[in-house]
Amino acid sequence: MNPVLLGTRMALILHTGMDENFNPIYATRSYSNVKATADNQDIFDVGNYFGALTDHNLYRISRHDETMLEEE
Repeated sequence: MNPVLLGTRMALILHTGMDENFNPIYATRSYSNVKATADNQDIFDVGNYFGALTDHNLYRISRHDETMLEEE
């Protein structure tokens, strides 16, 4: 088996408010075309920077790697 990294994206989960039952409401903002070789710390730093530019509180930063599995 040969794993091939196809791409990476960063997702910001934002706390946008509360519903009528006082449960949190979240929204996700995704950014594709992130360099697959980017360090986790770099993605975290950029995510925090982008989160500071929004009107909502940043709840979570996620990294999503897509990998294709091939036979050798």
